[in-house]
Amino acid sequence: MHMVVCVKQVPDTTEVRIDPRTNTLVRAGVPAVINPYDAHAVEAAVQLKEKYGGRVTALSMGPPQAEEVLRRALAMGADEGILLTDRAFAGSDTLATSYILAQAIKRIDKMLPVNLVLCGKQAIDVDTAQVGPGIATRLGFTQLTYCMAIDAIDLEQGYIQVQRKLEGKREIVRGRVPALLTVVKEINELHYASLPALVRAARADIITWGKDDLELDPAQIGLKGSPTSVWRIFAPPARPGGEIIPGKPQEAAAALVEKLVKTKVVADR
Repeated sequence: MHMVVCVKQVPDTTEVRIDPRTNTLVRAGVPAVINPYDAHAVEAAVQLKEKYGGRVTALSMGPPQAEEVLRRALAMGADEGILLTDRAFAGSDTLATSYILAQAIKRIDKMLPVNLVLCGKQAIDVDTAQVGPGIATRLGFTQLTYCMAIDAIDLEQGYIQVQRKLEGKREIVRGRVPALLTVVKEINELHYASLPALVRAARADIITWGKDDLELDPAQIGLKGSPTSVWRIFAPPARPGGEIIPGKPQEAAAALVEKLVKTKVVADR
């Protein structure tokens, strides 16, 4: 079984800053991490490899420094890392990104047929949850989103059974393979990489592909291939702290009513 896991490098959410001029995230000098949901997708793929056998290829699109998330995936148990990086990819929205990733997976599939593609349910920097479904649609793969468990895979019978997380319940779904899964954090617990795995990942060669290595339509990548744009993005203002009214309950209640009347939240009787 051959699995491709899509991983993204995102800014550490505690360090996010926004450029008011360009309405984009400031990434320079900001610590970057693997998208947390993608880390769970890597863990799920590695567990499937341990159970059923096979191979895991980690795939990422981003600037050259994004190879760090691929090394993280290798340390977790992935067998190979491929980085899609090219200035022509800059500014790609979710439509263009899913197109580029899908074309890369098609090339990977020609080298070794792909049975499963795994993604995190969404990236924490933009929260669209669109790239995974976009890849599935472009590849014509069965789409199974918000997976919280993988019950069974039978390549001979050609099916996969998963549990999808819904609001207050779970849904058991069986679909045909090849399939694309987007996963939630509940699917597994992340484990620390061993020292030998970290050393292997640090020494591994990361394969790099640019626009000339893929069969791409220039009109569908980068800003030219992105029909959506961000008009404005801003950090919400900090909320002021609440006021605590001291005193016994009856006294505090009377003081609260008086404040509400003064601020015209409630009418005076």
